[in-house]
Amino acid sequence: MNAPLSNSAFIKKDQEHMIHPLHHNPSHASGMVWVRAEGSHLIDADGNRFIDGLSCLWNVSCGHGRQTIIDAVSRQMRDLAYCSSYNGSSNPPAIELAERLADICYPQINNFYFTSGGGESTDSNFKLARYYWKAKGKPEKTKVISRILGYHGVTFAAMCATGISSYWGSFEPRIPGFSHIPAPDPYHYPAPQDGSSLGIAAANELEKEILAQGAETVAMFIAEPVQGAGGVIVPPDDYFPRIREICDKYEVLFVADEVITGFGRTGKMFALEHYGVQPDLVQFAKSITSGYLPLGGIGISDEVAETIRNSATPWMHAYTYSGHPTTCAAGLATLDYIESEGLVDQAASKGVYLLEKLHAELDAHPHVGNVRGKGMMCAVELVEDKASKSWYPPEWGVGAKMTSAMIDNRVFTRMRSEVICIAPPLTTDEATLDELVAGIRNAIVTVFGE
Repeated sequence: MNAPLSNSAFIKKDQEHMIHPLHHNPSHASGMVWVRAEGSHLIDADGNRFIDGLSCLWNVSCGHGRQTIIDAVSRQMRDLAYCSSYNGSSNPPAIELAERLADICYPQINNFYFTSGGGESTDSNFKLARYYWKAKGKPEKTKVISRILGYHGVTFAAMCATGISSYWGSFEPRIPGFSHIPAPDPYHYPAPQDGSSLGIAAANELEKEILAQGAETVAMFIAEPVQGAGGVIVPPDDYFPRIREICDKYEVLFVADEVITGFGRTGKMFALEHYGVQPDLVQFAKSITSGYLPLGGIGISDEVAETIRNSATPWMHAYTYSGHPTTCAAGLATLDYIESEGLVDQAASKGVYLLEKLHAELDAHPHVGNVRGKGMMCAVELVEDKASKSWYPPEWGVGAKMTSAMIDNRVFTRMRSEVICIAPPLTTDEATLDELVAGIRNAIVTVFGE
């Protein structure tokens, strides 16, 4: 029997034929090849165990190796691995999953269209918004407003809504009709001069942009309840109620991107519940199957869905794998696990524990500018100078240095430049959370000193 390959040997073979997401050859210097996973840990080809500090890509909420999800997938594949959902065809898991989602989603969201992931969900909502406004006799409403540092995927249209400029350069010019407003970042947003709260001032950026674009041309505003890949930006409590008012005032569809925040991550089943508002459209992916299979979707308000059903023009939008029976079976099993294990409540209580631990261990460090979070979704922002909140220059390579130091401390997660993103599986126990924080602290000390 041939000996198993080492991590470095696998990487060498990988480079011969693989093109990766965000491909850049220098990144292979720190590449990892994962061969197993257990609970909250990833195991590489050399047998090293790492804490999964980001639930892989914010999605493995139930942890690795959950047998009930695996068994549900296996049973469904034996019965009906795949069938098309075109032109009214369907299957029991897809029907049941839509019913379950109607029970747990926002009260006015009772209709669902399934995709294979977050980017497809974003594009589906762009097309649905255009379809809806055409049906309403307002075809000029096509523009999309999103936020700086918002992330909505990197299909071509979704990339145009994503407000992280590093995703744009190689593919410009972008599609016209997309614009961005500042993020409601309590750490960096300038103090309002008119006496209003930070949350209201940041929300009013939307009204300014709608008026600048022409309200008669704006179809939708899309926002993550808590911005994820942009650095875990948690808005003030009064931000989204004001956003809802503005969208209603100017007849703009409000789209909640819950691809990361949905299914318990923030301590609520869906994160806008924290703010007491409902969207017109919602999009989800990632934790709907805990990452075990690719599945996403959009949730549609009753009013928008009624417009689709009553229209004489078909909604000519389709994906081969929409309503895939096996992925929907994985979604059902994942919801069963989330509910049976009380993962939403676990995320709320463990999130408090994790955030307090991060504050206690890191606040005093001279290069830790801000520690923040909501549920099991936290961030540590590193700065060159605390007083000015200034970052190190890009050529200093904070992200690369910190990633390497965290790997040395057996923590695997991602950076947004100077921000450490932290989102372990919701099942992670407190002892492992302690190890996670200790690993991050040791990495910071390695890179910046005490």
